[in-house]
Amino acid sequence: MVGIVLISHSGPLAAEVAALAAQIGGQDVPLAAAGGTEDGRLGTSPSLVEAAIKHVDRGDGVILIPDLGSSVLTARLFVGPDVVIADVPFVEGTIAAVVSAGADMSLKNVLAAAMESRSFRKF
Repeated sequence: MVGIVLISHSGPLAAEVAALAAQIGGQDVPLAAAGGTEDGRLGTSPSLVEAAIKHVDRGDGVILIPDLGSSVLTARLFVGPDVVIADVPFVEGTIAAVVSAGADMSLKNVLAAAMESRSFRKF
């Protein structure tokens, strides 16, 4: 199953979006929040992201969903054949990715589903 890592400047924000996505998309999806710094401040931490990737990696690939700014730069440190970045709205993209991963879709298809969230309209 594809793993998903949320990278935010805020630990609580990443944790809450992960909790929401797990409740909507299923508890079985490997999902981790990598928000803030090791000491709880705002920012991003490559070591937290690396640990989160290792935690969710089940061999089918990992999608990184950053919120903005330096979280994107941090995510880029880990891009590889089986680790990709989804340039998506943080909440909507996460939900789409988790639901798709829960349906046991491939990395390519989970990423595509997440990318579709860029065009979701509320009205």
